[in-house]
Amino acid sequence: LIVRSGDGVLRAFVNTCSHRGAQLVDGDGVARRFTCPYHAWSYDGEGSLVGILDRADFGDIDLSCNGLTQLTCDERAGIVWVSVASLNGHADVDIDTWLCGYGEYLDALGIGDARFVGRQSVDGPNWKLAYDGYLDFYHLPILHKNTFGPDYGNKAIYDAWGPHQRVSSPDHRLAELAETSEDDWTLRQITSGIWTIFPHISIARFDAGVPLFMISQLLPGTTPDSSRTTQTFLASGDPTPHMELIEKQMAFLLHVVRDEDYATGIKIGQALATGAKDNVKFGRNEAGGQQFHGWVESITGAECSEDLAALLGAAAHTSQS
Repeated sequence: LIVRSGDGVLRAFVNTCSHRGAQLVDGDGVARRFTCPYHAWSYDGEGSLVGILDRADFGDIDLSCNGLTQLTCDERAGIVWVSVASLNGHADVDIDTWLCGYGEYLDALGIGDARFVGRQSVDGPNWKLAYDGYLDFYHLPILHKNTFGPDYGNKAIYDAWGPHQRVSSPDHRLAELAETSEDDWTLRQITSGIWTIFPHISIARFDAGVPLFMISQLLPGTTPDSSRTTQTFLASGDPTPHMELIEKQMAFLLHVVRDEDYATGIKIGQALATGAKDNVKFGRNEAGGQQFHGWVESITGAECSEDLAALLGAAAHTSQS
């Protein structure tokens, strides 16, 4: 439960009532109090318990000890970052350490000035199989040949900041920017591609009358072979005159991800589950997958948060074509 109170401070809490554990909030909006839909216990924007129905039945209960469980949260590049490490007895990793210098580049996208215009969800394959697709341009003109694939080549440039990556297409037109003033560069020219945030976020930019961002968040499903992706759409400028075009673009992207990318990923998972193949291969033009799986192995092998911080602190920006 993420809240920005009247004092402007951003706070995050576990979305569960201290009474019997019911979920307090579903969705988003504006509220002064969060009231449990089960027994009407209520909390303020700072997470404090401020009301108990039939309080006398609970004796001398101390309200100050029964507030919401607070989590560490930070805000960078217009994105809210919440850590659940403390729930498992681990120390939080500083968000700037985690981003390995990536934050200033994400900030250039302008997400902090964009407005929410829509959200949709799609079920997919194992989350790592799903995420592989966001790091791969090799498949674009093949798998997406009937949608947007013909507009793209299959080669890519991979810029990495630790485990985080930007995947972009080689574009000879970018060389021409060296002969022009930076004041004349457009955001579209220098921020194209897919911006991924390890281990489960992808940011893509489209045109729908206004610049439109699709932020995809992948989460594991209830079984190892399933996942759920939430696509959040943000628009720069005033989206009101362009909502019909924005909704059309959202429907198109849902079709591409669900019926092309994830449909293929589900079949990959089914095939690999047979045991017929005990490995997959990543070529030189699939450096994104190599980087991702290498970092999964390294980070899951860290024994404590100090080891993780050291691993991230030693990471430097790299680029591979």
